Amino acid sequence: MKQTIADLLIDSLLNAGVKRIYGIVGDSLNAVLDSIRRSGKIDWISVRHEEVAAFAAGSDALLSNSIAVCAGSSGPGNLHLINGLYDCHRSRIPVLAIAAHIPSNEIGGDYFQQTNPEHLFKECSHFCEVVTKPEQMPRMVTMALQHSISRKGVSVLVLPGDVALLADNESVPEQVIHITQPVVRPSDEELKRLSEYLNSGKRITLLCGAGCEGAHAQLMQLCDKLKSPMVIALRGKEHLEYDNPYLVGLTGLIGYSSGYHAMMDCDILLMLGTDFPYRQFLPKKSIILQVDIRAEHLGRRAALTFGLCGDVKYTVESLLPLLSETHDTHHLDKFVSNYRDVRRGLDKLAIGKPGRMPIHPQFLTKVISNLASEGTVFTCDVGTPTLWAARYLEMNGKRRLLGSFNHGTMANALPQAIGAQAARPEVQVVALSGDGGLSMLMGDLLTLRQHKLPVKVVVFNNNALGFVELEMKSSGYLETGTGLENPNFADVAQAMGIEGIRVEDPADLENAVKRAFSHNGPVVLDVVVNRQELSLPPSIKLEQAQGFTLWMLKAVLNGQGNDIVELAKTNLIR
Repeated sequence: MKQTIADLLIDSLLNAGVKRIYGIVGDSLNAVLDSIRRSGKIDWISVRHEEVAAFAAGSDALLSNSIAVCAGSSGPGNLHLINGLYDCHRSRIPVLAIAAHIPSNEIGGDYFQQTNPEHLFKECSHFCEVVTKPEQMPRMVTMALQHSISRKGVSVLVLPGDVALLADNESVPEQVIHITQPVVRPSDEELKRLSEYLNSGKRITLLCGAGCEGAHAQLMQLCDKLKSPMVIALRGKEHLEYDNPYLVGLTGLIGYSSGYHAMMDCDILLMLGTDFPYRQFLPKKSIILQVDIRAEHLGRRAALTFGLCGDVKYTVESLLPLLSETHDTHHLDKFVSNYRDVRRGLDKLAIGKPGRMPIHPQFLTKVISNLASEGTVFTCDVGTPTLWAARYLEMNGKRRLLGSFNHGTMANALPQAIGAQAARPEVQVVALSGDGGLSMLMGDLLTLRQHKLPVKVVVFNNNALGFVELEMKSSGYLETGTGLENPNFADVAQAMGIEGIRVEDPADLENAVKRAFSHNGPVVLDVVVNRQELSLPPSIKLEQAQGFTLWMLKAVLNGQGNDIVELAKTNLIR
């Protein structure tokens, strides 16, 4: 057979170390699929929805520390990729999307399934170009991969089905991509100025995010020198929460009062590797200093006194010798003690008493954390599963926590678990799914069965879009459109040929989790949890209190007084 553009594409991906492609077949992808088949070296992971393919590629890239690939057939097929690609792009994950296209001679003629992918993907990619002739390949693949890896985001290759079949005599270079690891830190003059601010500070708090990955040891030294409490943004949890005597918790809507007040009560806030978006949780009168590898992030969340561009690890390493050791421990001791009190209070909520139903979601998450393996990869759906994961999953430096923490889309946990398990078949993968999230993309439970991926899917089944319901309550609105009529998800799983376990009584929970985790294959663990659990931000403002009061008044006037009773019983009686 003659070598085709599709062959060059697949050979290029092989040389780049790609082992899997996630997607759904379609006639516009036939040449690509045939090249995959003939190569025999790339696994095609067939999913049931292309959105799942993009999410799975993202978690695969994170866990394999490499680029990952997804594909969609022409028109609707590659449109389905967009939400997952948006998530990868906003989370700075290197993913290549192959967007198949209609026959090249039909472009512009309103042909069946025609879209304009080169425009549609522009907002969620660093590189999006159409392959139109053999002379562009394989160089186009290198450009796409290089953009994705160097800028940490999505690249899209748009490939018409007929163009993929064109003969191409070019050879694929051995080095298709070039991965560089430059050391980026501020200048000596900038570091000196930063040290002057820090040496003069009395109450310094650190806010650390995902950009602190790999800098755990350096940050412990920094906190020790500055005698600073460390507040963690959610995406920094997996990298910094463990072995950290300076930890005072998270802040924001799903954070703790200790983290919130440690930031509000400081005279200097040092933001490291975080683009924390909620401005209302940042201090207004403190000196704010920021270090970020992306200079365009400096000052976009708060008015900075001083901003620097640099990698957190190398910046801190260079900064440490410039810092004095004259800081007292009062600020640190106060908020570490405060955090211990908050932690004890949170743990008291994570209980379950036999026969007292429904199950508290805090108890469910705590049991999962206690029984999961040392190196478990957790994924969590947006909403209350993310909240409970943030508060009750214990990180240890080996566990991972993946979610849609920037894009905030529903239904991410199962797709991300698929990619995580495919990339790391030897580790335990647990998806913490909301009932709304799972039901949105529930068809891809079949992907677990088909590809024999032993993911454990835990469903927080409260028959509601719980976090939205809480937001309505806090604003004084009666819940509208949040109720869900759910099936028994364990029965649905059994009908799919997957092990299904349902738990309603707290007395049965621990054994059920043990059974699920020990099963050699995928499991759906359907846990009926309390709908009326309150998950409040760390500081209740007057308008929120007024909102709850207004909600209670409306509930009584509309004959929903039982909801108020259940709310009180749930949150006051344990």
